[in-house]
Amino acid sequence: MRRPPVPVLALVADAVAVIVFAAIGRSSHAEADSVAGLVGTAAPFLVGLAAAWASPWVRANPQGLRAGAVVLAGTVVLGLGLRAAFLQRLPLSFAVVATLALAVLLLGWRGLSMLVARVSARRSALRP
Repeated sequence: MRRPPVPVLALVADAVAVIVFAAIGRSSHAEADSVAGLVGTAAPFLVGLAAAWASPWVRANPQGLRAGAVVLAGTVVLGLGLRAAFLQRLPLSFAVVATLALAVLLLGWRGLSMLVARVSARRSALRP
C-alpha cells in the first residue's frame, strides 16, 4: 500500500489540530455537542490555516518548525480577526489562550515528528 506524501499528512495534521482546538474549547465552555457548532467555531481558524498553507515557506517543508511558525501566525491572526469581525468582540483572554493552545498543537506535532526522525536516523546509523 502506498503512503500519502508528507505535505498531505502535514496539512491533515494541521487541520486536525485546529478542529481539536475548537472541540476542546467548546467542551470546556459546555457548549452544545453539535457538528454545526464545531464547524462554526473552527471555521475562522481553518480559513487562516488555508491562507498560511498558500505560503511557499509552508509548502517547501511543511513538517518543519519554520513552516509551523508561519502556519501558527496565519491561523491565529486570520482566525482571531475573522472571529472578531463576525462576533463583534474578541476578549483578550480568548486571544491569549487560543494562541497558546494552537502553538502547542501546531508546533507540537512538528516537534514530535522531528524527534522521531532524529531517533530513527540514529538507530539506522548504528545498524551494521
